[in-house]
Amino acid sequence: MKRLWQTVLQYRARWIAGCVMLLVTASLAMVIPLLLREAVDQIAGSTPAPSGRGVGFFVGWILAIAVVQGVTRTISRFLIFNTGRDVEYDLRNDLFRHLESLSPEFYKGHPTGDLMSRLVNDISAVRLMLGPGILNLINTPIYYIYALTIMFSIDPALTLAALAPYPLALLFIKSTTRQLMEGQLRVQEGIASLTNSIQEHVSGIHVVKAYTMEEREQERFAGENESFREASVDLAKLRGMIAPVTRLVSACGILIVLWFGGAKVARGTLQLGDLVAFMGYLHLLAWPTMALGWMISIVQRGRVAMERLEEIFVVESSLRVERPVAERVTPTVRRGAIDFRNVSFAYPDDPENLVLEDISLQVEAGATVAVVGRAGAGKSSLIQLIPRLFDATAGEVRVDGRNLREFDLVRLRQSIAFVPQDPFLFSTSIADNIGFSIPGEGEHDSSSQSERVEEAAAWAAVDGDVDSFAHGYSTMVGERGITLSGGQKQRVTLARALLHDAPILILDDALSSVDTQTEEDILHSLG
Repeated sequence: MKRLWQTVLQYRARWIAGCVMLLVTASLAMVIPLLLREAVDQIAGSTPAPSGRGVGFFVGWILAIAVVQGVTRTISRFLIFNTGRDVEYDLRNDLFRHLESLSPEFYKGHPTGDLMSRLVNDISAVRLMLGPGILNLINTPIYYIYALTIMFSIDPALTLAALAPYPLALLFIKSTTRQLMEGQLRVQEGIASLTNSIQEHVSGIHVVKAYTMEEREQERFAGENESFREASVDLAKLRGMIAPVTRLVSACGILIVLWFGGAKVARGTLQLGDLVAFMGYLHLLAWPTMALGWMISIVQRGRVAMERLEEIFVVESSLRVERPVAERVTPTVRRGAIDFRNVSFAYPDDPENLVLEDISLQVEAGATVAVVGRAGAGKSSLIQLIPRLFDATAGEVRVDGRNLREFDLVRLRQSIAFVPQDPFLFSTSIADNIGFSIPGEGEHDSSSQSERVEEAAAWAAVDGDVDSFAHGYSTMVGERGITLSGGQKQRVTLARALLHDAPILILDDALSSVDTQTEEDILHSLG
């Protein structure tokens, strides 16, 4: 929870202002029953009416206080709720930024749907905890302290009698708190599982249809959905028990006051106005009491969500810059000469199984080198060490005579144009997919950028295909480039890399889906 409070403290001025407004709102609420007491006692003739202070006087003051109270309540909610949304915004940005800093190995053990659920649902749960949850968490003690103090001043014995049922509610809530937290965790994990299942199914819909596995996938999804439904129903039952208990306790308190307070009024030991004020304060405590279970549920949900977020935040990237302390200038890749020196590599999840063992290889700047070998020989693993998607287990990889670990990761990767074995396209236009490698933000639709995009497409021999599309470079490619053929996707990703114009160009089986003639033309154009 440390990260959450660090983010919250950035907005402490607004939190404090919101709490002050809550205090003012509660203070004004406490005045109204006192005014009612005075008005009732005057109507009943229990106290003489001072000059100019008839019933209209009290009605006017009650209306004025109600208006001011409405303003302060609105301001308090605006400050606290909006601050909760700002914290939500910051947390979501921080988590996304953190996810981008992690190595590919992290994503092998964390499904996309689970990460999406944490980014969306869990952070929204934190926002609810910081908004309505915190508001009620602060509001409830204020109301209880104020109201009970005044109630004790009116009649201590009647106050104790009214509070007699309340410990039962507190014991019940305490006994269900842990169950609520466990139930909320199951529900949020169920949401993550469903999100991942839907994302995976939609991404692989062509495979599902090709093997006519729709019915089996429907049954699998129905099973996951049923597990989520059961967890949600169990949690709803638990939550549903809290509200009736707190309402029953509140109602019992009111009945006790009516019974004993009415008897005191009848005996003349308590004025009618005092009983009306007492009932007013008890009424003010009714909502905080009934909202107690709801508030605890929101807070527990937020705590579970924050714990799930913290599981991601505590993960650190395994990639570190190890530049000599005495060196102040960040090294830059200029020529692009690559040198593998006795490199061995094993994936972190299987450290005993060496994919590469004692590999030495030199690639001069400007040279074209092809790495060939049987499937599974480690070709892709070898080239992934250059942009430091992974680090070598033993030995070292050097660029321009420097160990890769000495380079700033951003500068290193900006010096490499990389076309992966599995071409990935974003769900946007062809122009934006090619122009993705251009530094900056926004769509790449300026005339100069359009010319660069078209030039890169020509180098990758995909310009003819694009020109044949009705919308040309504005054609939307769909999720992962679903509207394009395998060869077209490979050539678009190649155009993206060529547009990057980096000293090092890495092609990982980048033309496997391209016909022989087109492949020859591309390689010839690349020199």
